[in-house]
Amino acid sequence: MDSRVLRRARVAVAMTFAVHGAVSGSFATRIPWIQDHVQAGPGELGLALLAPAVGTLIAMPMAGRVIHRFGNRPATRVLLALWSVMLALPAVAPNLGVLWVTLLVFGASAGMCDVGMNEQGVVVEQRMGRSIMSGLHGMWSVGGLAGGAAGTLAAHFGVDARVHLGVTAAVLLAVGLVIGRHLLDVRPREGEEAPAHFVLPSRSVLLLGLIGFCAVFGEGAGADWSAVYLRDVTGASPGVAAMSYTAFALTMAVGRLCGDMVVRRLGPVVTVRISGLLATLGGALVVVARTPVPAVTGFMLIGIGVAVVVPLAFAAAGNAARTPSEGVAGVATISYTSGFIAPSAIGGIAAQTSLPVSFGVVTALMVAVTLLAGTLARRRAPAEPAATPTP
Repeated sequence: MDSRVLRRARVAVAMTFAVHGAVSGSFATRIPWIQDHVQAGPGELGLALLAPAVGTLIAMPMAGRVIHRFGNRPATRVLLALWSVMLALPAVAPNLGVLWVTLLVFGASAGMCDVGMNEQGVVVEQRMGRSIMSGLHGMWSVGGLAGGAAGTLAAHFGVDARVHLGVTAAVLLAVGLVIGRHLLDVRPREGEEAPAHFVLPSRSVLLLGLIGFCAVFGEGAGADWSAVYLRDVTGASPGVAAMSYTAFALTMAVGRLCGDMVVRRLGPVVTVRISGLLATLGGALVVVARTPVPAVTGFMLIGIGVAVVVPLAFAAAGNAARTPSEGVAGVATISYTSGFIAPSAIGGIAAQTSLPVSFGVVTALMVAVTLLAGTLARRRAPAEPAATPTP
């Protein structure tokens, strides 16, 4: 393979992760605005935030067949474009019902694009012969940080979320369409059967998915509820509340960008055990915090604690299954089931008790990450470059 093509593909897939993350980060910082716009309480907001996870879980198992039929590059480009466009719609929803339907499609496009870009990352990793998945997920966090920083400024200066998210969607759509041309044109080998509509996960995939489940729960709780937590529990201003997500995304970005180097030095098991302990400490700090500074610090520790867990699980899954898309889709579906549970669980528990109690559950799952770290010993080294067509 031409090394220049491979370098361009690595940059393109890294930027794809960044755009995907920027959509998530932009949306997360304006959740309080959207909550006020549709006049939703904590329980109602929890139900609304359940919709993206439902859409993801419905659509993600179909991603392998879509990618098999159209090829990874065209499928990922179209799905990233759809995900970017959907960013503009939640803020214009007139009521809670419309918001729920909008977020359902929002989540479906996000989940299918997630499978496509992770398969692309696994293939590039295989061809390079060394781990890059943590760094790619780090670029997702960089995108989330950039989107979160812009959202923090928009919230601080009182910019209408409909304007902010509409402009951001247009910019990210344009960037995604340009960078997508340089992704590898990964297509099925001749005679390769299409992935099944539904396959029960193997024991190895199930265990990888379980540790991913716990990590994604912590990640989703921090992303969706940090700004609301700061506002409602610590009395923070809108700008400071929005900054909590930015701080969370910053530590995730640093952890993932440094993750490949740390994993090579310590190994995945030790790395994840340390990460779980940091996330547990962060969760406990959030639970007891009643002022902004310790709460933001706690969310930062959760962010760095869960940073490398999901990339390691995805990389292992992509190398363990018949095709990268099958392995990624299997572990992603199990992992992101926590996205189905987390928003409604946090909101539901908060409605009956309080948000600090909700984050006690998050802390318990971070303990589980520490205890399940041995699962990552099942990760195999990146496979030899696959014999797939190139551009």
